[in-house]
Amino acid sequence: MPERTVKQERAERTRAALVQAGAEVFGESGFSGASVAKIADRAGVTLGAMYFHFRSKEELAWEIVHGQPDAVVPPIPSEGLQRAVDVTLTWAYQLRDNAVLRAGARLVWEQEQFASAEENSHRQWTNILLVDLRVASSRRELKASTDVEALARVVVNACTGAQMHAGVETSHADLPQRVEDMWRFLLPAVATPSAVGRVELGEARGRLR
Repeated sequence: MPERTVKQERAERTRAALVQAGAEVFGESGFSGASVAKIADRAGVTLGAMYFHFRSKEELAWEIVHGQPDAVVPPIPSEGLQRAVDVTLTWAYQLRDNAVLRAGARLVWEQEQFASAEENSHRQWTNILLVDLRVASSRRELKASTDVEALARVVVNACTGAQMHAGVETSHADLPQRVEDMWRFLLPAVATPSAVGRVELGEARGRLR
């Protein structure tokens, strides 16, 4: 194997180890309580290796927050309104066991220290859901009066609140149930009756097998 390829693979493993270690430390201590030295030690690398991949703690935190959607892949392919539901349920189920998603849930409260107003987690998830909700609108799954941009913001705000309360009260154990409750109340208000009848909830929509 060429030397360049070996170096590339080693660099990718080191970067992945730093992201995982950073997620664990941020999840335990928050952004303010985490130190670069502790993250490097948790990853089993030198400070030099840490700074080679990430120029600062802020850059690593943003990498973790920005990369969260890549970890949220619904187990069942879907489109439109069902996919918007599936994305939130997959996030809720995976957050309980995924260190990167748990770190993101904690970092969201401190993101003003490392993310700009234009590139924050709320806006990121709102834009992701907006794509599916626009598809739902074009398929006439949403009532004509539904403001899809406002709906996307409401869903993100509700999920953020749900994870905060679930984290305090049950260590996120009941987060999927809270997200399902949100949709049960919200769907009749924004979706057409036929679309409401077609949307599926439940563990199969969010838990990877």
